[in-house]
Amino acid sequence: MTNKATRVLVIGAGVAGQMVVEEIRRHPETNYQPIAFIDDDPLKNGLTIAGLPVVGGCNDILPAVKKGQIDEILIAIPSATGRVIRSIIDHCEKTSVRFRIVPGIYKIIKGDVQIENIREVHPADLLGRETVRLNTGGIAAYLKDKTILITGGGGSIGSEIARQAALFAPKRLLLFCRGENSLFEIENELRENHPELDLVPIIGDILDRSRVNHIFQKFQPRVLFHAAAHKHVVIMEENPTEAVKNNVLGTQVLAEAAVLHGVERFIMLSTDKAVNPVSVMGASKRIAEFFIQGLSREQEICRFMTVRFGNVLGSRGSVVPRFLAQIKKRKPLTITDPEAVRYFMTIAEAARLVLQAGAIGEGGEIFVLDMGEPIKIGRLARQLIILSGLRPDEDISIKTIGLRQGEKLREELLTSREELDATRHQNILRARPDRFDGQFLSEQLASLADLAEKNDDNGVLAVIGNLLPCFSEVNGRKRLT
Repeated sequence: MTNKATRVLVIGAGVAGQMVVEEIRRHPETNYQPIAFIDDDPLKNGLTIAGLPVVGGCNDILPAVKKGQIDEILIAIPSATGRVIRSIIDHCEKTSVRFRIVPGIYKIIKGDVQIENIREVHPADLLGRETVRLNTGGIAAYLKDKTILITGGGGSIGSEIARQAALFAPKRLLLFCRGENSLFEIENELRENHPELDLVPIIGDILDRSRVNHIFQKFQPRVLFHAAAHKHVVIMEENPTEAVKNNVLGTQVLAEAAVLHGVERFIMLSTDKAVNPVSVMGASKRIAEFFIQGLSREQEICRFMTVRFGNVLGSRGSVVPRFLAQIKKRKPLTITDPEAVRYFMTIAEAARLVLQAGAIGEGGEIFVLDMGEPIKIGRLARQLIILSGLRPDEDISIKTIGLRQGEKLREELLTSREELDATRHQNILRARPDRFDGQFLSEQLASLADLAEKNDDNGVLAVIGNLLPCFSEVNGRKRLT
């Protein structure tokens, strides 16, 4: 007695969907049986394509599954946006049948759609972002044969920048980090994948001026990617002096050393939380942005620039790995607010765009990466549960815990006074920076350094309020402005 064939509904009656059907028919041993197409193009509704009927659009997925006694859904729309993928998953959730996805558009172009390439839907598919096209010539022009220093080189972003930079044949790659274990891991990976690379792991603290100047003097870096930072919003709320020390004063130490030792380009990574900041972490990064802009105006040795972007999917401590860990343990997913909205991009995409921004910058810019559409955290949590083959509210519940100190309901990419200009790259925009009093900033930075050294949290908060008027009464806690 033969096993019952798996009845398949294919979403997308275009080239990819037709190739999937043809591939299934070429391999009857898979025991798949294509039954029908779903396609949102009204001109295809009711047609027969590749021998299968088009039985409706995505809103018709549930009735199509019931009527066709479907066992599995295959999503075959390689050019779909994140919004479309998230909508399809919402419809698939109602059916209770398994669903999978075909490979990306580059594999369709190559004609490489095979049964074994059809896979589960990944969290990154929820973003639905197109592969970033780089001007590799522009990047190579400033990285090839140069000594590159990456602070926070063992972190999620810093290590990915290292992977990407290694592809452009630098003279030497310096990875500067406080954490020896993470540095050990990326060092081993890069040595295995790039045995020709002159790679130097460096343990140190960006606040240690003597150590920083020694490194700059010894290795003479010409390009610096500053990824080292304290990033966790809630933790920094409890440790404001440490946020200021690392994110502001550490940036100051590095930037001044860059000018002293002839660094050509200094690219600082910032965050959307620096826009109208209500958190200590965001405020510290905004002040660091001010300092970098001010230093850019005062000298012509080094091109200073800032790259601002939102949440990075899969980075350490970010919401997606935390959700996945909770799912693995079958524990409730804890969200701050179902209506909370965040911008996301993948680690690889963020790193590539940082490298591209470094090629565009002339000095003093704040570049804003195109983060695409914002995603509601509540919906993201539900869909991650579904992608894990479980049912929200039945197998795993979702628990709302409320916004914590320093968290916003909705993140922003620009201040009210900033405007965006286009650049040579479609995914990178240039913010017209706010104007500020350089003398006042210098005085307040000196106060911050003194107060942080004394571990005076209240004093630090007061100075932040002086610099940033929006940093005032937040989440029920009084702050001086």
